[in-house]
Amino acid sequence: MKMNANRLLVVDDDAVTRDLLREVFEQEGFEVTLAASGEEALQCLGKSGFPLVLSDIRMLGLDGIELLGKVRAIHPETFVILMTGFGNLEGAVRAIQEGAYDYISKPFRIQELKALVARAQKQWKQLREAGAPAATEPPQFEKRTLIGHSPMIVDVYKNLARAALSNSSVLINGESGTGKELVARALHRQSARAAGPFVAVNCAALTEHLLESELFGHEKGAFTGAVAQKKGKLELAQGGTVFLDEVGELAPSLQAKFLRVLQEHEFDRVGGTRTLRLDVRLIAATNRDLEAATDRGAFRPDLFYRLNVVNLRLPPLRDRREDIPRLAAHFLDRISRDRGAKFILSDEALRTMMQFHWPGNVRELENSVERACTFASGPVLRLGDMPTQLQQQGLEAHSVSAGQGGRNGAEPNGVKTLADLERDAILSAIRVLNGDKLRAAKLLGIGKTTLYRKLKEYGISDSPGGN
Repeated sequence: MKMNANRLLVVDDDAVTRDLLREVFEQEGFEVTLAASGEEALQCLGKSGFPLVLSDIRMLGLDGIELLGKVRAIHPETFVILMTGFGNLEGAVRAIQEGAYDYISKPFRIQELKALVARAQKQWKQLREAGAPAATEPPQFEKRTLIGHSPMIVDVYKNLARAALSNSSVLINGESGTGKELVARALHRQSARAAGPFVAVNCAALTEHLLESELFGHEKGAFTGAVAQKKGKLELAQGGTVFLDEVGELAPSLQAKFLRVLQEHEFDRVGGTRTLRLDVRLIAATNRDLEAATDRGAFRPDLFYRLNVVNLRLPPLRDRREDIPRLAAHFLDRISRDRGAKFILSDEALRTMMQFHWPGNVRELENSVERACTFASGPVLRLGDMPTQLQQQGLEAHSVSAGQGGRNGAEPNGVKTLADLERDAILSAIRVLNGDKLRAAKLLGIGKTTLYRKLKEYGISDSPGGN
């Protein structure tokens, strides 16, 4: 019996969400059936088939992942799209690798969801017309968790999960500190090569000749100091994964050699005469725009295209600020366990972290949290325990707040005098630094004598924190 491609089964235990999705997709021409649980969805599927199922993951009783498994067993031709308000790598990997068509995090944009369902419907029709067989059960892999649930990082999870199912080369783009090596290691652990070695090489850390020997190995006597044969990183990674960090720093001669590795799956040791076969997956990462580098002639275009079969782009932390609290909590939990002491963030410190631009991305956030734990005088991490650049961010926020709130003595039109602004800056610095006047003077760039003199002028020389 030919199945109607316009039939859509919506599964969610929230009545408001069910009604919204029915209204949205009926306007798109779908025949929508609603189910309030996984069990009810199975009853609907038992009565008649559906080409598309749109299901929440977190439901009482039979959840979305369990429903996915049962749908694949009963109706392997059905496409299942999963929705969740708790997006993470584990959920995305499990959903994609257990056969979900796609995975989307809540709150989603209606237009994005409509486009996703339309794409699934089109692909389902094409497969039916071509008579393609149902997909077999995908392999199961070890699960690892990256931190974050913002839509941008959930997209990374989904793409990573799909990339793990192939043996294609992967190029990871992202600014320094965004977690490129972490993603590469997660990709390896979730791939069919997980039992093999993961070998990382920093292409920017060595000179051209040292890097060549490090990568390809060398024979005894190949150059001065080569007193014995040495296997290179590529050879040591046989059956596993090689991760080339900062691949954009490869010298032209090494770019040519790597092109041969990717094309022919073979290489020679430095000074060697025997060609060795290679069985590795290559993952590369860069914080440079390699496409622009190829246009300038600084990077071989043929190598770029070989590396860029699968592309994963990591968003900077400033573009996913909603992940900062979860990341900070993760780092605090780890440090608390390591040091045997519980640390928590003050509201003021967290607010400032949410406003900061984080040029060093997640790595800078982690270092800032660790630094605060080192300098904290108690379990609560205050803004004064943070690095200077965050303290300055907090000081600027206090100054803006003070300027907006006004103060007795300000001009009637709301414009403050320089003396008023100076006073606000000094008092804000002392407040941010929990009364530490010496650190406040250093932060403000004035001498401690000047600071004490100013405080005396304000009539508050006996303010707390008399350092």
